[in-house]
Amino acid sequence: MRRLLFMLAWLPCTASALQPLITDDTGTQGAGGNQVEIAWSRGVEKEPGSTNVLRSIQPVYTRGWTETVDLYAGGAFLRSSPAAPGTPHSGAGNAVAGLKWRFHEDAKSGFSLALKPEIQFPASARTEDRGLGSSAGNVTLALLLTQETGFGAVHANLAFASQRFRHGPNRDLHRDRLWRLSLAPVFDVTERWRIAVDAGLITNPHRAEKSGMAYVEAGVIYSPEGDLELAAGLIRDVRHQGHSVYQATVGVTWRFR
Repeated sequence: MRRLLFMLAWLPCTASALQPLITDDTGTQGAGGNQVEIAWSRGVEKEPGSTNVLRSIQPVYTRGWTETVDLYAGGAFLRSSPAAPGTPHSGAGNAVAGLKWRFHEDAKSGFSLALKPEIQFPASARTEDRGLGSSAGNVTLALLLTQETGFGAVHANLAFASQRFRHGPNRDLHRDRLWRLSLAPVFDVTERWRIAVDAGLITNPHRAEKSGMAYVEAGVIYSPEGDLELAAGLIRDVRHQGHSVYQATVGVTWRFR
């Protein structure tokens, strides 16, 4: 189940991101702009003799502080259904808050860079015991790159996240530092439709497993009007023998002033 939680950890708070992608873009809302994102995800982890399911609803609110800085806050509501004879658990995960700062932009070439620091607030010890979050505070820092192209755009991220737990078993079994390197080309098919591929290398959160992890995602975005977007994506872990992780996500994004 930790692999599913780790995959979800990169998803809920992609403020100004292009749902349903894990890789974030450098776009901001502009001074006074607002954005509400809601994503629903269902992840399935299969190992020999067992299947675990994790569902989540992840809301995020973003406010444009300046033309190049966004502030955001969000959370996650989770339900885990471990393999029998496990007991299903549900509840709130870790709340987060952060900002995105686009510190470089070349309008002529379409190239831009941004930084995105984020704080993950501690959840309760009971939440950690149920496998729905961490009772320790954690941080994430990501460098974001966007390059506009003739077909749409290409986004790339280099992200670091801490993964600290308060309880002995969690601290002993899981790594404290996680990394992600990812790339996502987005293609403008029509004025309303976009398709995307998102792929990345990520740290394996389990200390005992020496190999790294990787994922690939296929996504589609539909814009019925300028301020509303509907999105869907399918993610798969592609570097584990003997077990597999799949995650489907759908979301809606609404921007307003």
